[in-house]
Amino acid sequence: MNSTPPLAFDAAPVTPLDAANQTLLSHVSPQDWQNPTPAGCYDLVVIGAGTAGLVVAAGAAGLDLGLKVALIERHLMGGDCLNVGCIPSKCLIRSGRVAADMRQSLPFGVQPPAEVAVDFGSVMARMRQLRAGISHHDSAQRFQGLGVDVFLGGGQFLQPGQIQVGSQVLAYKKAVIATGARAVRPNIPGLDQAGYLTNETVFNLTEAPRRLAVIGGGPIGCELAQVFQRLGSQVVLFHRGNHVLHKEDADAAALVQGALVRDGVELVLQCQLQQVEVTPEGKRLTYSSGENTGTIVVDEILAGAGRAPNVEGLNLEAVGVQYDRRRGVVVNDYLQTSNPQIYAAGDICMDWKFTHAADAAARIVLKNTLFSPWGLGRARLSDLVMPWATYTDPEVAQVGLSEQDARHQGIAVDTIYIDMAKVDRAIADGETEGFVKIHHKRGSDQILGATIVARHGGDMISEITTAMVHNLGLSKLSSVIHPYPTQAEAIKKAADAYRRTLLTPKTKKFLKLLTRFS
Repeated sequence: MNSTPPLAFDAAPVTPLDAANQTLLSHVSPQDWQNPTPAGCYDLVVIGAGTAGLVVAAGAAGLDLGLKVALIERHLMGGDCLNVGCIPSKCLIRSGRVAADMRQSLPFGVQPPAEVAVDFGSVMARMRQLRAGISHHDSAQRFQGLGVDVFLGGGQFLQPGQIQVGSQVLAYKKAVIATGARAVRPNIPGLDQAGYLTNETVFNLTEAPRRLAVIGGGPIGCELAQVFQRLGSQVVLFHRGNHVLHKEDADAAALVQGALVRDGVELVLQCQLQQVEVTPEGKRLTYSSGENTGTIVVDEILAGAGRAPNVEGLNLEAVGVQYDRRRGVVVNDYLQTSNPQIYAAGDICMDWKFTHAADAAARIVLKNTLFSPWGLGRARLSDLVMPWATYTDPEVAQVGLSEQDARHQGIAVDTIYIDMAKVDRAIADGETEGFVKIHHKRGSDQILGATIVARHGGDMISEITTAMVHNLGLSKLSSVIHPYPTQAEAIKKAADAYRRTLLTPKTKKFLKLLTRFS
């Protein structure tokens, strides 16, 4: 491979180098890869081969328009989602649910074993095998086969119209920045010396930490705290706020917090971590909460609080691209940077730091870089209806406005609430903890947002998202027939509840008269 400039930050290696990880690396970072000879001028050069970059590159090359497309990746094809994010975490979450179901089987008439023995090494081996099995979709070889020139190495702008990769210079008409984000390093004295895990290194583990501290009570922190607790670690979760998932619906956050406690996670809320020290017993964390100070000793620390955009090393100043080290590259509603020939997509420039958001943004970039010059219209980020989910157990899924969002925007809303304990399938499944909330514009059936808390809430939210995208109100959802029994029937119950609100006393009186004379 051609020599490249050093990375602006250290990229974590992939370990252990077993057969599965060797297969993974042969796809996403092949050691024998030879960068191609650059074309004279590329129609589009994409920096970053995570979700956004892959979708842009594949979409542009697949148009069969003879476009010259280049894709640059300095670490692993597939980015965080494949390697250190969505895929490995969901594999662990599935194993954790199996362990939890075994421990909680008695109410179903199934005698649980005296002890649920989790083979953490096998859990991680399964994850590595599954990850390797799907990695060919994001491989350098596949994208080369699609007609994309794949360059492995660090890319940086030289001047308008030029990007350097190692000793090679790529000329371009348009460029897309899709370099993603990384875990924020907490500013805690002694943490660097003690050592800590992030999402980039936690999936390299082969043994479960006996005692694990998780820093951050957001989605990543809650998901990993719960799964490691279920897989055999004793987890303590540190969070600055007075409850976890502070950006989510308060009722939803309360249910998740209760689930964490029931699983055995120790919560330390409204706290400030003061320092970390290495002792013979382990890593000792000192924290304060109000006027009180405490200490906890653990074997490993996992930092899961916040993401930082990967803007370093791109030499954005050379091409007049404005950026902020905390917020990332500055873009307009069309995902265009301050340089009109350069666009950005994904975690590098968006508040929505989700794989599906990066995918949707990449499609906007494709339309705006390739089609709008032909007068075919421009796509806007603000037009997206974006759902998201936190994959705790139960899951929390959200789309559109919350009640608090609506209040802040001065929008009058009414909320329909359906308790999952009123849904027959949830009762049969023993999964009654949760709810469906749908917020609609007051005086109208227009859906403005929804929150679902259920074991498979992430799957259920798409029905409401579809309704919002196509301007289908609650009245239309009421006419949708659901198979019986399913947990998604909670959505139909909510729509039916709205229809009943239309039966005012005057309407009921009129209907009674009609019935009497029919």
